[in-house]
Amino acid sequence: MPSALPLPAVRDDLVGVEPYGAPQIEVPHLLNVNENPFPPSPALVADLGAAVSAAAGALNRYPDREFLDLRRDLADFLAEESDARGLLPEQLWAANGSNEIMQQLFQAYGGPGRSALSFAPHYSMYPEYARDTFTGWIAADRGPAPDFALDAATATAAIAEHRPAIVLLTSPNNPTGTALDLDVVRAAARAQGEHRGLLIVDEAYGEFRRDGVPSALTILAEHPNLVVTRTMSKAFALAGARLGYLAADPAVVDAVRVVRLPYHLSAATQAVARTALAHRTELLGQVALLRTERDALAEHLRDRGHDVAPSDSNFILYRAFADRHDVWQRLLDQGVLIREVGPAGWLRVSVGTPEDNAAFRRALETADPVPAATAAPSDP
Repeated sequence: MPSALPLPAVRDDLVGVEPYGAPQIEVPHLLNVNENPFPPSPALVADLGAAVSAAAGALNRYPDREFLDLRRDLADFLAEESDARGLLPEQLWAANGSNEIMQQLFQAYGGPGRSALSFAPHYSMYPEYARDTFTGWIAADRGPAPDFALDAATATAAIAEHRPAIVLLTSPNNPTGTALDLDVVRAAARAQGEHRGLLIVDEAYGEFRRDGVPSALTILAEHPNLVVTRTMSKAFALAGARLGYLAADPAVVDAVRVVRLPYHLSAATQAVARTALAHRTELLGQVALLRTERDALAEHLRDRGHDVAPSDSNFILYRAFADRHDVWQRLLDQGVLIREVGPAGWLRVSVGTPEDNAAFRRALETADPVPAATAAPSDP
C-alpha cells in the first residue's frame, strides 16, 4: 500500500513553477522554436550513422572527457566562419546544448551573493539559469520598439549601477533578432572588467547575421573576461543532437571544467558533432536560403503595415494587428504554429522552408487581416 506520509518538500522558489518549454503540437508548419527546417541529407545521415556505429563499439567505456579533437574542430570552424584566427582547443568547451554551457558558466561565476544582468526583452531561460544557481537576477531595458537596439551608454550605465558578476548580451538577440555593434561589446567588457565581472555574448544565431556584421569572437583576444557562446542546433540543423559550445580565455574554460558533471558529453554526441562539422559546407549552404527567406518575409510583413524588428537571425518579431493570442490560435487552426513571446502584442515567427513561409503568409490573411485604416488604397 502507498505510504500515508506527505511528499518531500520542493524548494520554496520552485513551488507552482511550470517547466520551460514551447508548445509541441504536430502541425504541418512548425515555425515556433527557431529550428532549421531542413533535415540532414541522405549522405550526411549515412555518415552520421557510420560515426555513431563506430562510437558504439566502445560504449562500455566512458567517453573522452576532454574531447580535444572536437574542440580542435570547433576552433577550425570559427576561424573559417567568423575570422576568429588563432583559437586554441584549450579556449573551446562544449556541452549538451548552449543551455548547459550557460548553466555551467552561472555555476562557475554566479551563485549566492552574486548577480547577473541582461536586457529585456531577452531569452526567457536567462532568469532560470540564475534561479537554478541561486544567482540574483536583474533585467534592464533595451531600446524601444521596433528596433529594440542596445547601445553602449545603456549597457554601461546598468553595469555601473548594479556591478553584476555576469552580464549577458545576445547577438542576434532572442526574441527580437537584433544584432549588437562591437562597440557595445567592447564597452560592456571594459565596464565588467572594472570589477572583475564576466561578459557573455550569446551568439546562438550568429551564423544567420547579415554580411558585414562581425562576431564578438573577433575581439575575444582583447578581453579576457569575454565569453562567446554558440550552438549547433540552429545553423547546423542539429537541434536533436544537443551540442553547444563556448570560446573564451583558457582560464574561463578551466573554471567551467571544475563544475561540469563527469563525462557530461557522450561519445555519440561527440561523433555526431564532428561529423556535422566535416559537412559544414553543405549545412551552412542552407543558411543563405534562410536569410533570403527571412528578408522576404520581413518585407511582406512591413508591406502589410506591421511593425517589424530588424532581424539578423532565423526568425522575425512583429506586432500583430489584433489580440496576439487570438492571432496565434487562428494561425494554429490553419496548421501554422508560431510563438507568443516578447513584448505584449508581438509575435515571433521562425523562418521555415519556402513552402512553410508561403503557408504562413496565406494563413495570416484571415488570422490577422489588415485593418482598413492601414490597407493600401485601391486604384480608382
